Amino acid sequence: MKNIYIKLISGAVFSVTLGLGSCSKILEEEPRSVFTPEFFKTEKGVVGGVTALYGHLRNIYGNGYYYNACLTGTDEYTYAQQADGNFRDIDLSGVGALTPITSRSDVLWNETFPAINTANGVIENAVEAENISTAIIAEARFFRAFGYFMLAQTFGGVPLDLGSGELRFNTSTVRTSVRNTVPEVYTRAVFPDLLKAIEDLPDVGRVKGGATKTLARLYLAKAYLTYGWWLENPNNIPTYPATDRADPDGHNSAYYYQKAYDVAIEAIDNPGPFHLQETYYDVHNGPNDRNNEIMLYADHTEESEYFNGGSHSYGSGGAPDNFAVWMVTWDYTFLESATAANWSSVVRSVQREAAQAYGRPWTRMAPTQNVIINTFADKKNDSRYDGTFVTTWRGNWNKAGVPNEVLYNANGMPVSPGDAILTILDDEPTQAIDYSNTTYKSNVGAGVLSGRADFVIAPSAISRRKYPNLWKLGQYRTNNGDGLGQPNGGSTRPFNIAKFSELYFVAAEAAVKGASTQAGKSARDLINVIRARAGVWRWDNNGNVEKNEDYSTEMTAATPANITIDYILDERSREYFGEGYRWFDLVRTQTWQERAKTYQIAGPNIQDHTPITFNRDIQPFHYLRPIPQGQMDAMELDGAEKAAYQNPGYD
Repeated sequence: MKNIYIKLISGAVFSVTLGLGSCSKILEEEPRSVFTPEFFKTEKGVVGGVTALYGHLRNIYGNGYYYNACLTGTDEYTYAQQADGNFRDIDLSGVGALTPITSRSDVLWNETFPAINTANGVIENAVEAENISTAIIAEARFFRAFGYFMLAQTFGGVPLDLGSGELRFNTSTVRTSVRNTVPEVYTRAVFPDLLKAIEDLPDVGRVKGGATKTLARLYLAKAYLTYGWWLENPNNIPTYPATDRADPDGHNSAYYYQKAYDVAIEAIDNPGPFHLQETYYDVHNGPNDRNNEIMLYADHTEESEYFNGGSHSYGSGGAPDNFAVWMVTWDYTFLESATAANWSSVVRSVQREAAQAYGRPWTRMAPTQNVIINTFADKKNDSRYDGTFVTTWRGNWNKAGVPNEVLYNANGMPVSPGDAILTILDDEPTQAIDYSNTTYKSNVGAGVLSGRADFVIAPSAISRRKYPNLWKLGQYRTNNGDGLGQPNGGSTRPFNIAKFSELYFVAAEAAVKGASTQAGKSARDLINVIRARAGVWRWDNNGNVEKNEDYSTEMTAATPANITIDYILDERSREYFGEGYRWFDLVRTQTWQERAKTYQIAGPNIQDHTPITFNRDIQPFHYLRPIPQGQMDAMELDGAEKAAYQNPGYD
């Protein structure tokens, strides 16, 4: 069988083909070496090609390095103590330089074009296959649009012709490439495919997690909104390839803002099987994964390493493992408590565990103090802080075979398994924290407050070494038994990509940008749906106790009468912190430099407790990522042609 190459990535064979069991309702994978046009003219080929499009998501979402590219350098995250160049370079704070070699947005480029070509193959050839519905072809259309939408946001204009013609399936090795403009990508690929997908997709997915009308409407609304911002270009951010900020169909930004609002509202009014979960906690609680708020995810499983796509026992730190959460987990396993009240000997009291609050620590990315203190200022009424972060680490030494029923912690006080060993406080305490550690030796530089058995850290002492970890993405397993489980394997949870809740944000943002709204669905009305849900508690995550409280009235009353883009961005961070949205949000709204140019965090050493202000040099050209060096090296172009192909500023 002839090897198939995509012209944009030299030697990139389509190495994963997937099949679907006819009687099952889950995706089943069947490795193949290549795809051919003839294969896509069979029922097995069409279904296998479409299933491959779901499978490729695992190489992007959950990949810790691509995750870094979506968050580090924004107002949410900076580099942490153990960060290497992958994380320092993208922070733009003077500790590295973002280049075509170091940009980890290469993950998106390298993985998306083969998937687009697979979609091309299905769309072009499936009409000749028997027993193929328009609905399954629509799944391929969704993924082609999805891929081009992500690429256009990241790199600007990208090629629509992969070697055999525009939006055609390529079967030849081609080492040249021509980039289309941003308007061409949206109006020739993204919008038409999503409109057709909405027409042909079912309300309920063909398989669990499969594409639906509601999912396609979300991405069409997001694409309209993003393109509207691009046309308006309020801060004169350059685009590439250079082109006028003009729509080929003659529409202006206001037209697209209205379209974004209308499509999002249509999806809210016709949700199919999707709805908001009753509490924010339920959205991210491991036992409730794949709930009806999640419309698209990169799936994994603890039932089978084969279907999981990676080892259950030891993750490699590479795709298709889901290892993103490692990056934002500091090394809590250094935490020690004493075996005697006089602290004459110590043991590790918080062991590495395959549980949602723990997992494998890599200490590569740290949240800024700004987001913890300011964005999540309301930690009493708003459940999203507690439902996002780990701020309390509890003793689990018994699961590691340490026989002591009691250990001794801060102030020489006894603690038992399950008790708090370390807490990052919600707010600055009125009593000064003693960080001197002259009596009770916190080996991570935490301090003591009188009367408390747990060591404590104030928000102002959050540092590159110790910080709130990300509970919402944390590792969750059901097969740990009474032990620590397999904490070194990649997460077997799905990585969420699209949520029903985002429809409310898209419609609200479009309304702020001038879209005419329906009665009861103003920007404030829509945001308050989300905020009301955020005020409902059923569990205090870090307190580890039941909490049946409803602060929805307080939450909605606190919503300002005039909703601004800044307020929507604050709300989006509270709702989607650490999920990979942030760089795209700041680039779309052209607020990256304004919102992320400075940040505060303490340093990387154990006794660093004082905030330091860091400055970022975010230039207009940074609003596009560089074309990966591997792509540049693979093309047979002369020097001038290669220079013209690369995004400006990354020579």
